[in-house]
Amino acid sequence: MKQLLTLVCKINVKPEQLVKVQETFRTFSDACSYVNQEVPEKLTNEIAMQSLIYQDVRARFGLPSQLAIHAIRRVCSNRKTAKSKGDLLESFAPTSVTYDIRTLSLKGNIASLTLLGGREKFALGLSNYHTGKLSKGKIKGAVFVLHRDGRYTLNIQIETNPDAPEKVNKVLGVDLGRTDIAATSDGESFSGKQITEVRNKYAQVRQSIQKKASKGTRSTRRRARRLLQRLSGKERRFQSHTNHVVSKHLVQLAKTTNRAIALEDLTGIRERNNELPRSKTERRLSNSWAFFQLRQFLIYKAIAASIPLILVNPAYTSQTCHKCNHIHPVRGQSYRNGKRFACGHCGWKGDADYNGAKNIEAIGLNINQPGGSELACSLSDHVLGLLKTPSSYEVG
Repeated sequence: MKQLLTLVCKINVKPEQLVKVQETFRTFSDACSYVNQEVPEKLTNEIAMQSLIYQDVRARFGLPSQLAIHAIRRVCSNRKTAKSKGDLLESFAPTSVTYDIRTLSLKGNIASLTLLGGREKFALGLSNYHTGKLSKGKIKGAVFVLHRDGRYTLNIQIETNPDAPEKVNKVLGVDLGRTDIAATSDGESFSGKQITEVRNKYAQVRQSIQKKASKGTRSTRRRARRLLQRLSGKERRFQSHTNHVVSKHLVQLAKTTNRAIALEDLTGIRERNNELPRSKTERRLSNSWAFFQLRQFLIYKAIAASIPLILVNPAYTSQTCHKCNHIHPVRGQSYRNGKRFACGHCGWKGDADYNGAKNIEAIGLNINQPGGSELACSLSDHVLGLLKTPSSYEVG
């Protein structure tokens, strides 16, 4: 199985190179906007779009051939994404340029990139982790990125060939939540209490700064906007670090105990939950944590470690007693009350997240070993796609 990883590397842009870099970014985004305006709105086929406007883009913007091709490809890709969300693609910001092996070369920690007017060499800030991954993988391309705080990074895409997942007879069930970020079928949990406190603190500080950003003098508003950008970056790094720690521990646990990992397939849960009547605080706490990121971290780490990963249907996993498979007979009522679960059928009492994790484990066993439990569900399309096609994940 092939796996695509994106290594986010710091890149040192010297003052004398800055003008060339900014000009390349601006020209690339202008070319994307031009293609988007001139090509019929419904056209998303790369080959058809390239044959229609490639020569015009080369002549009008002076982009090297491969950068012109990547500008056209980006328009196609962004149009497809916008269409899937029901949006309309309007313009492109000068925040990134796409490269491939023809316009990028890497030797040690020096990257050579094609800009307007020729090639330029840049020093990369590579950690031991980056160096190890680059030595084992094949470079497929990169994206030169300008961040909101003015930093530049080179996001290098590498292709690796991890071993196929091993056949195992046991499953580790993992229940993701907000009170506990993750709870396992072994009874282990990662408390979200401290995380909630940190997130509430960020929310209070952000609210205070936003008031200053909308009032006060011009200099006060400018400083407030800068503070908001810094705060956003700190909260994002906090989430990423926490998700990395939790996912790494779970994958190592499954590896050492020779088990597969079973998770709930929570695709679309945010949209479904937002339709329910909830307070503003509840909506913020549910929507601001990167649960999708945690799942993606688990998936790419599991693939790299050759651990089978199963996504199961989340329906009734939190309502069913894992001991007797009983659900409350009265519609709208549940044996679960917050963090506690008390079965009215067999009398089992315990942690509700542990109960959910045990149900996820049972369903995962049934998928991994048909006939292995009394619970059943089908593999999601997402998992089937993971098993059939290369997977791509971003790591810092």
